[in-house]
Amino acid sequence: MDFSSVTASIYNTIAQASGDGGVLNWLTTKFEAGGGFMWPILVCLILGLAFCFERLWTLTRSKTNTKKFILQVKRALDDGGIEQAKEVCSNTRGPVASVFHAGLLRADEGLDAAEKAIIAYGGIEMGFLERGMIWISLFISIAPMLGFTGTVQGMISAFDAIKEAAQISPAIVADGIAVALLTTLFGLVVAMILQVFYNYLISRIDRLVGDMEEASIELIDALYELKARK
Repeated sequence: MDFSSVTASIYNTIAQASGDGGVLNWLTTKFEAGGGFMWPILVCLILGLAFCFERLWTLTRSKTNTKKFILQVKRALDDGGIEQAKEVCSNTRGPVASVFHAGLLRADEGLDAAEKAIIAYGGIEMGFLERGMIWISLFISIAPMLGFTGTVQGMISAFDAIKEAAQISPAIVADGIAVALLTTLFGLVVAMILQVFYNYLISRIDRLVGDMEEASIELIDALYELKARK
């Protein structure tokens, strides 16, 4: 099979999918032809996307202008001391503000206590940011497994059909092979969609964690300078 025939085959498939009834009807038809394993694959997609959108919404709400916030806290420390800096943190949402607030609460006990509080609360905030990511990873792993299981089922059905008919012909094995290929296709597509979301969310989490670590160092330095001036 040369390149031109492959291109023509792909073009005909796209044209057929986009023709009468639209892509949705084409997908519905293929979904029904895929057999029972298509439903758990669909469940993986729906639940996986639900967790992805929930994490995306949470991470969006957690995003703050870190540099601007650090300047506000430093200004508050210079003008009104620790209490005013606490008020700035209380009025700002996001993990960086929460970590700062935890450190400022222990600032009166010394820099070591403030640093330990920042580290401890930073771990809590990191766990909060990563909550639900394990489920997305689970659905990424399960979706292709379900597809491959459907492939095995489809091949078993094809061989059973051959056994009953006592002969081999395309019409006899077509249904079983269709199930095998469609479940594999849909399982892999679901895994790829969720993998893209997962990697994007991980990059957002890493960025927030990096902001927390950098900001925490600057807070400790600001507290040290404040203590040195007293």
